[in-house]
Amino acid sequence: MTRSTIQSLCKWIWPAILLTSVAASLVTRNRWLPAVGSRVRATIAMFRAETDSSAGHSHSQGTAANDDHEGHDHGTHAGHDDTTSLELSDQAMRNIGLTEGSIRPIQLEVFRKTITVPAVIAEKPGRTRVQVATPMTGAITHVHAVEGEAVEPGTLLFRIQLTHEDLVQSQTNFVQTLGEIDVEKREIARLEQITSGAIAGKLLLDRKYAESKLTALLQAQREALRLHGLSDQQVDQIMKTRRLLRELQMFAPSPDSHLGDELKLTKKIIRPAGFVSENKASDAESASASAPLILQDLKVQKGQSVNAGDTLCVLTDFSELYIEGMAFEYDINVLRQASQYGWKVDAVLEQSGSSDGIIADLEIAYLANEIDTESRTLHFYVELPNQVTSDRGKGEHRFVEWKYFPGQRLQLRIPVEEWPDRIVLPVDAVARDGAEFFVFQQNGKHFDRVSVHVEYRDQYSVVIASDGSLFPGDVVAARGAHQMQMALKKKAGGAPDPHVGHSH
Repeated sequence: MTRSTIQSLCKWIWPAILLTSVAASLVTRNRWLPAVGSRVRATIAMFRAETDSSAGHSHSQGTAANDDHEGHDHGTHAGHDDTTSLELSDQAMRNIGLTEGSIRPIQLEVFRKTITVPAVIAEKPGRTRVQVATPMTGAITHVHAVEGEAVEPGTLLFRIQLTHEDLVQSQTNFVQTLGEIDVEKREIARLEQITSGAIAGKLLLDRKYAESKLTALLQAQREALRLHGLSDQQVDQIMKTRRLLRELQMFAPSPDSHLGDELKLTKKIIRPAGFVSENKASDAESASASAPLILQDLKVQKGQSVNAGDTLCVLTDFSELYIEGMAFEYDINVLRQASQYGWKVDAVLEQSGSSDGIIADLEIAYLANEIDTESRTLHFYVELPNQVTSDRGKGEHRFVEWKYFPGQRLQLRIPVEEWPDRIVLPVDAVARDGAEFFVFQQNGKHFDRVSVHVEYRDQYSVVIASDGSLFPGDVVAARGAHQMQMALKKKAGGAPDPHVGHSH
C-alpha cells in the first residue's frame, strides 16, 4: 500500500472513530450523565465558596462590621439554613445564661401535670421540740449553754444544788436502813459462831427475820428514790459511799430515745456544753448527720430556785420538718389520688427564683381528717428532710444554721395526671412567634431554630410532642430561646417583637 493510500484512509478513520464515540455516549448517557453533573455542580459550589471567602477577606473593616458571621463556618449539615441558624460568641452565651449545664441532650421522661396550693414549713409535733424540766427542787448553780447554741444529746446543760426535803429525807432513810442491815449482818455472823444451845438458835433465827424485813424496807426505799428521779447508778453510788447526793447534773436528751444518763448526781462533768469532737467534719453534710439540738428558749439563770417539774429550757430538732399544705375543697379528690398512688410533690420557695428554690420529689405523709372551719381548707403534711448550711464555733460555743425553718412560706405542686414518654423542657427553652413555637438545637458552633408542637405549657415546663421534629439525644439550649429568637429577627433585618416568647 502506497503512502498516499494510507494518508487517504487516515482522513476517514478519525472522523469515523469520533462519530462512533459520540453515538456510544448518547446511548449510555443515563449511566454517566448524573455523576458528571453532580461533579460539575460540586466544583462550581467550591469555586463560589472560595470566591465569597476571598471577597469577605478583602472587605473593609466597616463593611465587615455589618456581618459578624462573615468568614465563619456555619456548617453544611442536612437541613442547615442561614436564616434560621445563629452562631453565638462565648460572651453572648454567658449573657443569656447558656452554660454547660443548660445545654443538654433531650431524653424522654414522665411529665406530671400539677396544681399549685399554698403551704408553710411547720414543726413536727412530738419531735421538733424537746422540753427539759427538773424532777427535783433546787437552786441553779451553773448554766453551761447559752440561748441559740447547738448542743448534741448528752451535752451538760445545768447543775442544780438539791434542796428538795422529800429527797433529802428519802436519802437519809435509805442510808439509815443500810446501816441497820450492816448491824444485823454482824450479829448474825457472831451468833453463827455459837454452835450449841437452844437460846442461841432462837436468837439467830430472830436476827435473820429482822434482816429480811430491813432488806424489804431497803428495796421499797430504793424504789422511792427512783420515783424522785434518781437512776439505778445513782442509788448504787449512795449504797457504796453512804453519802447523800447534793448536786444534780442535767444533760441534753435525745429526741429519739431515752438516755439513762440524762440526769446525773455526780461531781464529774462528763461533757461540757458546746463540746465539739476533734474528728468532727467541717462540711455541712456531716454536721447534718449529727442532728444537733438548738437551745431555743432558756428559761432559768444562775442562782434561780426551781421547783420539781419546772421547765429549764426548750430544745429544738430541725433535722426533720413538715410542709403543711392547705388544699381547697375542690382539690381534695386530686390530693387523695396523689396520696393513693404515691406520687411525689415539689415545693417552690417563694423568695427564690433559681433552681435552688425548688425542692423536688417529696413524699406526702398524711392527710388531715377534718376541714379547717376558719380557712375552709384541708390540711395535709409532706415530709421535709433538712440540712445544715452553716456550722461554726465561737469560743466555747457552737452555732448551727439550718437550710429550712418553720414559718417559711412556699407552694406545693400536686400531680394531677401522668404523661409517660414525653419531651419536657424548661419554659425558657421555648420561644414563641405568633402561632409557632421554636427550640434551638446545637449543631457544632451554632444553634439551629427548630419548629415544634407544644402539647402543654405551664409557668415552669413545656411538653414537646414527639412528632419527629426532635429526637432523644438531640442537644438543645435549655434557656435563652427568647433572646436567640430576637437575635435571628435582627439578623434577618426585621424589627424585634418585644412580645415574642411571652404569654399574655
